[in-house]
Amino acid sequence: MAADDRFTQDFRETGEDEVLGTRSEIITGPVSDWATDFSHLEPEWSADPYPIQDDLRQRCPIAHTRRFGGAWLPTRYKDVAAIAYDTERFSSRSIILSNFRPPRELAPIGGSPPISSDPPFHHDARKLLLPAFTKKAVGKQEPATRAFCHSLIDGFEERDVVDAAYDYAQHIPMRVIADMLGFPPEDGPQFREFVEDLLEGINLPPDERIERVSRLFDYLLAQVHDHLDNPRADLTTYLINAELYGHRLDPSHVVGTMALLLIAGIDTSWSAIGASLWHLAKTPADRGRLATDPGLVPTAVEEFLRAYAPVTMARLVKEDMHWHGADMKADDWILLSFPAANRDPAQFGRAGEVVIDREVNRHAAFGLGIHRCVGSHLARMELRVALEVWLARIPEFTLADPAAVTWSAGQIRGPRTLPLRIR
Repeated sequence: MAADDRFTQDFRETGEDEVLGTRSEIITGPVSDWATDFSHLEPEWSADPYPIQDDLRQRCPIAHTRRFGGAWLPTRYKDVAAIAYDTERFSSRSIILSNFRPPRELAPIGGSPPISSDPPFHHDARKLLLPAFTKKAVGKQEPATRAFCHSLIDGFEERDVVDAAYDYAQHIPMRVIADMLGFPPEDGPQFREFVEDLLEGINLPPDERIERVSRLFDYLLAQVHDHLDNPRADLTTYLINAELYGHRLDPSHVVGTMALLLIAGIDTSWSAIGASLWHLAKTPADRGRLATDPGLVPTAVEEFLRAYAPVTMARLVKEDMHWHGADMKADDWILLSFPAANRDPAQFGRAGEVVIDREVNRHAAFGLGIHRCVGSHLARMELRVALEVWLARIPEFTLADPAAVTWSAGQIRGPRTLPLRIR
């Protein structure tokens, strides 16, 4: 198959759309007051954001900061939900808060459709992806995922301590999404770098930020060309050949969606698996209960997703307005903290506790509104299988050094180092 003419140009600009546009002053340094100067990049937020969120929910439920050119942080479930469902006043054209506002001309498509898309385009772009993420389609991935989890644990050999984040949790979604996209599994280390570049480097100088984001899109473009020359039955080939409104997808749409699937497909599940193992390592009662009653794992998975929801999404205010007591300006950022919403006592009983047999659990870990995660079935499967295999093989484990556990900074939160004693 000859290379498609749509993909012969250099697509660095596809990634740069996310970081070029209106640039704001970069403000760093310790937070003076979380109600008026919050930053989700600070070490204390990464280490334990929940007390901060609880405090804000009581005294300033919609916090503000001058950082990132102006941003708001709602911490009540009702406010997070209201913004998530309100596509008339809030745009999704960029879902990663940074010191750059992408141009308004990117709407309604955005740089990574459908997550960056506004209605009405969003509905049709999302519909293209649904067949690949149904329960039936995801079910076909489970046997290979389970076998891969076993192979990872086989590799622990006689070690007494393993890093469950680095040696286990990160590899599972990397392998699954690489298989779905048709990428070489040995490229996993690059995927980790792409995740960190895109989600944790938002305060970098402009040139360095653009260079890092461009590395991701250069890689994706190379994968596109490989699929054009060697088509196969995977998501990349599907996107290259997909049609919308009677035409093949624009190349920027193809590459942007590939970026979304790669980054979102890895970091969210990696973080959720790691946080769940962290909880079980420090909570012997829950660990023992799940080890002896594996049938409870699916219910526990929902509670881990609620209590340790990894994802915070961003929105942009469309026009100046007074919203729930806040004077919001056009292009102000909104950080939709689903983790804060999931710990709101007005929405959940015993909100600050982890109740692994919680029966009613309508959490927001996968988002709310039209942008609810299209890959929720896949993420649930990965988390459930990862825990089932780990608990079957390693029913007894503890934190080797609680002080050595580190957490990622930015809008996806999960353990990045998690040393566990397994023998």
